[in-house]
Formats: sequence, C-alpha cells, structure tokens
Amino acid sequence: MISRRALEISTATVTGIFGVAVVVSSIDNGIGWSREGVDAGTFPFLTGVIVVLGSLYNLGQGALGRGTLARVTVAITRAEFGRLAGLFVPAAIFVAAIPIIGMYLASAGYVFAVLALPKRQSVLHALVIAVVTPVALYVIFERLFQVSLPHGALAAAVGF
Repeated sequence: MISRRALEISTATVTGIFGVAVVVSSIDNGIGWSREGVDAGTFPFLTGVIVVLGSLYNLGQGALGRGTLARVTVAITRAEFGRLAGLFVPAAIFVAAIPIIGMYLASAGYVFAVLALPKRQSVLHALVIAVVTPVALYVIFERLFQVSLPHGALAAAVGF
C-alpha cells in the first residue's frame, strides 16, 4: 500500500525537480529583455518558478499532514496498484521499444498488450486492432503528412 503522505511527498518532489529543470533550461536560453523584446527563456522561467513554488507548498502540506485528505491513510490499494501497473508497464515497454523495433511494431505490441492481456477484449479482436493501428499510423503520417515516424534499429537492419 502507498500512503497518501508518501504519494503527496513523492509527487511534489517529482514536480519540483521538473520545475527546477525548466528554470535551469530557461536561464540557459536567456531571461529578461533584449533588443528584440522578451528573451526566449523568460516565460518558461516564470512557469518553472511557479511549478517549484507550488511543489514546495505541496511538499510542506504533505510532510505536515495537512489538507482535506490528510486523514486518508491509504491512497492506493493493492488492487488499484495492479490496475495502474497494468497501464504503466506496457507504456514504459512501448517507449523503450520504439528505438529498437520502431513506432509501428511497438504500437502494435502496446495496443495488443493493453487490450488482450487484462482481458478487456478477446484475443482476436485485440489482434485485429493491433494490426490496424500501425497501418493507420503509417498511412496517416508517412503517406498523408509525409512525416516519418521512428522506424527503429530493426528496420534499419533489414533495410527499411
């Protein structure tokens, strides 16, 4: 089980790190005014500062156990965690597989995994959708928009 407090503290930490990354990146791009007007990093810098301040506030609220849901001891049960993992794990594998097998095969595998493995659809129905999805992606992006999606190392190895 994951406690509400641990979830709030970890979420505030992750969003705070994201905010700091935005602030640092914005400083590299330049903040303030130049001869052309506002520098490119000014608005992302301000957004990053807001995210960091909000994260610090949430971190304090989570650490002190304040807020309307402070009395909730368990934020996610074992069954809910299993359902969450059922979506997150295939998504993480999908993202990791794109450089290796390409967008099209990875999307077919992902669609099949999220439809057939948790028994949401029959295997045949999931297989049909898993085949149609990369074909649709190919037609839409490669042919209509003429934008090449990542083909991966496997496609490069076979000369595609």
